[in-house]
This record gives sequence, C-alpha cells and structure tokens, in this order.
Amino acid sequence: MKEQVRTNSLLLSKLKLLKNKDAKSFVDVNNLIDLLEDPGLDIGKVLRPKLADLNKPKAPSYHEKSVASISTVKKSNVDSKVAKSEEVKQEDPLISPDDDGDIVINHNDIKTQEKPVIPVLVFSCNRVTVNRALDLLLTYRPSKAQFPIIVTQDCGHKETREVIEGYRDQVIYIQQPDQTDPVIPPKEKKFKGYFKIARHYGWALNQTFTEMGYDQVVIVEDDLEISPDFFEYFTATLPVLKADKTLWCVSAWNDNGKTGLINETTPELLYRTDFFPGLGWMMTKDLWKEIMVKWPKSYWDDWMREPQHRKGRSCIRPEVSRTKTFGKIGVSNGLFFEKHLKYIVLNKQFVPFTVMDLNFLKKDNYDESFVKMVYATPVVSVQDLKSGKLGNNKAVRLTYHTREAYKRTAKALGIMDDFKSGVPRMAYRGIVSFMHQGVRVYLAPNVNWTGYDPKWA
Repeated sequence: MKEQVRTNSLLLSKLKLLKNKDAKSFVDVNNLIDLLEDPGLDIGKVLRPKLADLNKPKAPSYHEKSVASISTVKKSNVDSKVAKSEEVKQEDPLISPDDDGDIVINHNDIKTQEKPVIPVLVFSCNRVTVNRALDLLLTYRPSKAQFPIIVTQDCGHKETREVIEGYRDQVIYIQQPDQTDPVIPPKEKKFKGYFKIARHYGWALNQTFTEMGYDQVVIVEDDLEISPDFFEYFTATLPVLKADKTLWCVSAWNDNGKTGLINETTPELLYRTDFFPGLGWMMTKDLWKEIMVKWPKSYWDDWMREPQHRKGRSCIRPEVSRTKTFGKIGVSNGLFFEKHLKYIVLNKQFVPFTVMDLNFLKKDNYDESFVKMVYATPVVSVQDLKSGKLGNNKAVRLTYHTREAYKRTAKALGIMDDFKSGVPRMAYRGIVSFMHQGVRVYLAPNVNWTGYDPKWA
C-alpha cells in the first residue's frame, strides 16, 4: 500500500508538469503510456518538440549547451531570458543596475562544458514524509547518472526506512551505524538532537567523499521542497565555486526570501554572501578534506560560521530561494518555522543558468561591480523609505554604524535582524540587499568598512 501511494504521488507530480508544458512541445502518447506503467520514467522522454520547431535552435538543456551567446537577462520576462548576442552592446558592464535598481546580468561567449556528476545527499531520520522531498528530486532530476541521490538515515526509524527502500534503485540508501547516545555536557542535555545531527553529517559526508569518491555534493534534508531549476542552478554554479578560492559553498536559500522582501520577477538574480545559509547547499571534496579533521560534535552550521573556519570565504545565494522547508517539527520545536521559515517563497520558474556566464560572481568582478554600484546609490533614511519620499530612485541605501542601529532598521523593515559570528544574515561585506515596497534597498555600513566584529552577536 505504501509503495502504491508513493508511486501514485510521483505519477501525479509528473502529470502536472506535462499539463503545464510550454507551447513548443507535445506529449508523445506512446511514451505517456510507458510513464503510466512506470512513473519513474524520465519525463523528458514523454515530451517532444513540435515539427515546426525542429529546425529552430533548440533551447539549452543539460544535454545541449553549445549556445554561442546570450544577451542581458531581462527582469520583466523570465521565459524570454535568452536573446540574440547582436543585441548586446560591447560597452555593457558585466553587471549593472537596471531602471528598477536590480542587477542586470550580461552573458557573452558561452562555451560548452562537460557535465559534472553532482550527487545529492539527503539527510533523514524519522520523517516518513521524506517521500515528499524525494518525489520532487526524482521529478526534476534530469539525469540519474549525473545526479545520483544518496539517502542517509539516522535514528533507525523503521517506517521511514521502509519509505526510502520503496524507491529501490532510484536512490542509494545508507544508514548511520552508530546509534549510541553521544557524550553531551550536562548543561546541554536538552540539545542532544544537535549532537546527533552533527555526528550524522560527519559520517555521511565522509561516506560520500571518501568511500564513494565524489568530488562535490549537494546537501539537503528530508523536509525540503525544491524548485524546478534546482539541478540547473547547482550545475551552473559549480564551475564558479571550484574556480574561486574565496568561495566555499553555493546555497539555494535566502533567509530574507519572503514576499515583499524579494523581487519575484527576477529569479535569475544571484549574489555573494558572507553568511553561511545552508538549507540546500553544495560543497567540494577539497573543503571536506580541510574541515573533516576538526568537524564539531554539535551545532555544525554555526560552527561553519565562525571566523576561524570560514576564513573570509563567501557563498553564492539566490534572490528567490530554490528550496523551502515543510518540516515544522524538528529539533527546534517548530518555533523558527512558524515565525519565519514557512513564509519563504519557493521559486517556481525555470532559469537557464547553465547558458549564462556567471563569472560576475567571482570576487574581483563582484567587488568591482556590485559593491561599487551599492555605494553609488543615494542614501535615504528609514522614514524617507517608508513614506515613499525617494524621488525617482528605484534603488537606495540605508547606512548603519552600530549593531543596535542595524537591528533597529532590520526590525523596522521586516528582514532578519540577528548575527552569527558578527555577520548579518545574507550580508556581503556588511551589505544586505532586499526589497521594500518595490524599491531595492541596500542596508550597508560605511564605504570604509573594515570587517565584521564577532562581538556583534
């Protein structure tokens, strides 16, 4: 019965995708019948391009990326992102603000790249709803070979194990063998769950990198939904992550990604952040080799945010989150979920990141373009912003000099106001970008910023 429910859920999600197909494709009836018999079938085999479109250049995909060039990504129409390179002026900067104050990305000279193998490591324990996360991963996964899904389980929960095993060869199933109680300081007994999670992470990452030999991994948990371009996003950002040693992760998450705080019409926008976001993130084998020898016994995510481990490195993060959690019940007792997590917007549009030149995210390019742009925006007060007294400005800057000033402004405008090791959530060089009443806002320190103060915590 459980297997039938899982199969029906997978089939239903794929039929919904077929219903919402674009106008350039049709459903192959013969392969649709195969899909009805085997819901695990790749949905790409069911859709076929219309005859009238066969002689047209094919849309970029995981299998075909030989696109000569594409122009500036327009924020007004995500579905028409790719335009002819003749429309791109040579003098255009790598990234620049558009009329609405958002970043416009120029993409030139796109080259074909080899497809990397990027396993997805799913952490599970005792949530039988892990099928909700796995169904979406399988639905959107473009290739089983390129994206093996490893499900690692702690806790030994029988019902959850049965759900995972029901996916058979669609996933790789491993179990954390150490089920003993970890050694916990007396004052932290109530936080035992965090100790178990850190132990599980350390064991599973070691299995993935050392025993299985993978070079990178995307880490998700059993309570995450993913966006349609989840795999596209990580495929495209991996080369940047590997090429820039000032980066140490790519995250699918924006802590301030709520309605009204983001521009939902520009899901292509990507940023650098000094704050480790987690909640769907990618790391490399080289990083694991560095940190595995000192992996913490608890609170692993806050541990990674400490200056001695981060070492000044940043992560890539999106404007609109590519993950969303449905896990109300967990070690945090659902408090953070009810107050914050459930309001995060999940991107629903597919952005063709793999045909974009994302080198603007490399530190030298980003500091020259983004940071320079931020400090060129006019300074206003919170009162001016709230009252709309901004003139014709679509992008403005608010300044802060103290921890208290930052928290007051953040609370007044609805963004996260806390710090981890002195770093505000989603900040880069102290700058936090968000929207307020349709205006792009940069909450930023002085231009002569000298670094984060760990005492701001």
